[in-house]
Amino acid sequence: MKPTVFAAALALCHAHAAEPAAASLAANLATSGDLPVVIITGSMPLPTVEQARDAIAAPVQTADAQQIARSGALDLSAFLRRNLGSVVVNEVQNNPFQPDVSYRGYTASPLLGTPQGLSVYLDGMRLNQPFGDVVSWDLIPRMAIASLTLMPGSNPLFGLNTLGGALAIQSKDGRTSPGTAVEARLGANQRRGVEFEHGGSNAQGWHWYVTGNRYKEEGWRDDSPSDVRQAFGKLGWSDARTQVAATLAHADNALTGNGLQEQRLLARDYRSVYTKPDLTQNRATMLNLTARHQASDSLLLSGNAYYRKIDTHTFNGDLNDESLDQSVYQPGAAERAALAAAGYAGFPASGANAGNTPFPKWRCIANVLLNDEPAEKCNGMLNRSHTQQDNHGFSGQFTWLAGVAGMRHAVTGGAAHDASHATFRQTSQFGYLNPDRSITPVNFFADGTQIDDDGTPVDNRVDLRGRMRTWSVYASDSMAFNQDLTLTVSGRYNRSTVRNRDAITPGGGSGSLDGDHRYSRFNPAIGLAYAPAAGSSAYLGYNEGSRTPTAIELGCADPENPCRLPNAMAGDPPLKQVVTKTWEAGVRGQWGSMAKWSAGVFRAENHDDILFVADNQAGFGYFKNFGKTRHQGVELALDGKAGALDFGVNYTWLQATYQSRETVNGSANSSSDAEAPGLEGHIVIAPGNRIPLTPSHLLKAHVDYAGGRDWTLGLAMTAVSGAYARGNENNRHQPGGASYLGAGKSGGYAVVELNGRYQLTPRLSVFAQVSNLFDRKYATAAQLGATGFDANGNFAARPLPAVGGAYPMVNATFYAAGAPRAINVGMRYAF
Repeated sequence: MKPTVFAAALALCHAHAAEPAAASLAANLATSGDLPVVIITGSMPLPTVEQARDAIAAPVQTADAQQIARSGALDLSAFLRRNLGSVVVNEVQNNPFQPDVSYRGYTASPLLGTPQGLSVYLDGMRLNQPFGDVVSWDLIPRMAIASLTLMPGSNPLFGLNTLGGALAIQSKDGRTSPGTAVEARLGANQRRGVEFEHGGSNAQGWHWYVTGNRYKEEGWRDDSPSDVRQAFGKLGWSDARTQVAATLAHADNALTGNGLQEQRLLARDYRSVYTKPDLTQNRATMLNLTARHQASDSLLLSGNAYYRKIDTHTFNGDLNDESLDQSVYQPGAAERAALAAAGYAGFPASGANAGNTPFPKWRCIANVLLNDEPAEKCNGMLNRSHTQQDNHGFSGQFTWLAGVAGMRHAVTGGAAHDASHATFRQTSQFGYLNPDRSITPVNFFADGTQIDDDGTPVDNRVDLRGRMRTWSVYASDSMAFNQDLTLTVSGRYNRSTVRNRDAITPGGGSGSLDGDHRYSRFNPAIGLAYAPAAGSSAYLGYNEGSRTPTAIELGCADPENPCRLPNAMAGDPPLKQVVTKTWEAGVRGQWGSMAKWSAGVFRAENHDDILFVADNQAGFGYFKNFGKTRHQGVELALDGKAGALDFGVNYTWLQATYQSRETVNGSANSSSDAEAPGLEGHIVIAPGNRIPLTPSHLLKAHVDYAGGRDWTLGLAMTAVSGAYARGNENNRHQPGGASYLGAGKSGGYAVVELNGRYQLTPRLSVFAQVSNLFDRKYATAAQLGATGFDANGNFAARPLPAVGGAYPMVNATFYAAGAPRAINVGMRYAF
């Protein structure tokens, strides 16, 4: 008998609802394609992944633990980059654990200031952090992942921030991952790591699983070490009708990612850094309790409760952009006297300039002694931040099977509550730049004690406390008209509040971050799936999702007071919530028993999108609502198996464009309205302009060969077309003259990976991976900004003659360089 589409729709009631137990069921469903059908009610079989895909109006992508291990990926983001269609990874921080993961042009990133558009769940617990909706990929242990499901579109049942898609991760347990194993790896850049896992169960229904790892490397760029420590454990109990589990996880990581590099300096030394350090220390603990009970043959109940605490410290050495148009070389008479009185020697009596003083410091030190203008004369700055986040919530849902009016229904309904408290503190200390790109601090802070030339205090301090709460109710009904046709309608109502309190400037008004913001919306969805025969189907769907502005976006939305993220915020007008409306359509089929194929189209429109308008590569900018943006494209996929050969190809054509006219800052853009090249100016974004960092073409292909039971060999290729740089939102920047260097976009690239595994004994295996096999030099992202260095790598203030009393800047294209070829090896022993 042919499996019914309705059976698959039942499972997709859980797959759609990313609330705690539902997300777990979704991930279990998504990876059950190679398992026998499991009876979960008296009469309804749980469908396989192929049946599930036939029932949903969207192209779902799935993977399991074996596929992740076979890929040789270091972490989850590396696997997504290699294996899943329409996924691009931008290495903006140049740290393997801090990537920007982009799907259809929507991003999940650990970096504040990046517009977030993907929601991520682990066992149903939301991983997007309250402060900025960021995702810290380093907090997700790779070995603990049993399966993952990437759901496209703005499906409302996944909750807030699901603008372009949702990633649901299911962790292992002792029933499905029994046994003990230890794994060790060594590799390039002094990479070394060890991890273990152990799982088991007993006849009384108890099951347990634990994994942990320690990973260290020096990084392929200068002074870019990482130290990752993760632990994960799950204890559960189950019988024929009930499942309960408790998960406890902890991570304590130190990550150095020294970010973008200016094009000329990158050409001189591919491993060089612009300034240093750029250190992020993440410490996080989470507890998640899940339960599921089959009350009857037609009623399933599930729910969860969770708590998460995240503590993040950052320490960043940056250029002080305010010094770039200043005279910073030769100390004056009063400054020399102050230096001598303080016991300093060796400072120049006269004639110091950019040619003979490539790294000036004396005017900086003297102005600190005189308490005069260190904010202008010191060319370095050390920015420190501390973010504390407490996040907790609960949810419950039911799924009910019924026959009404001659149709079978699978009805899911539920409610959820999420609450969080975040505290963000930041300080800035001035210093001077050293030849090794480090910053030596001086005893002067941007704490409001100095008055700038325009009469405003120099104050980068932030002490912000935010409370965020969201209540949600949601429902879905899958209706089977016959064996082949299923209609699913669903919706979710969210009500969110954001309460910001400024400890430095309380009370509201100019300069205060105080604010109370409320957002609410009902987001609907509808999908139609038609499966006339096993292995073939067609789908059509429409859905809406939304995202409320986060505390940091609400604290940095004033173009008159741009912020350096995460370094400073200023009072602002309120922002609107983002609403995304998505259409999906496609077909799936198979060629005999050898290959499966799919083809689909999508169009997603963001209304009141939140855009971060960057002023320069150092991070200055502000958030603002942008009228409308559009993400549309075509996706093609082919996967198959021929004997010992496993192969797959994914192609994506993506057109991500602005659909409204807007004027934004664009001083580093050659097409700006500046009075003279290199001075401050604005650019106009027009409808049809491409959104930066969104390539038009993406091609992925892989082939894996299994040489019997002893060894496997795999080859994977990722090809990405070029994309415009941030700061080139109008797509009109052109290099030219002394003020504008670089193309304002990144070029296309293709990277090949080779991996293999050999089973020495039934218990011992060895594996190896060669990333960037042909050692290509490429860039995954780009940004326009003023540079503080000359072509020789020396600091350069006032690099060009004054125009009307103002000094033009030299602007360049900064690139996120891709990692060079690296060889990594390891071994695994299973007890």
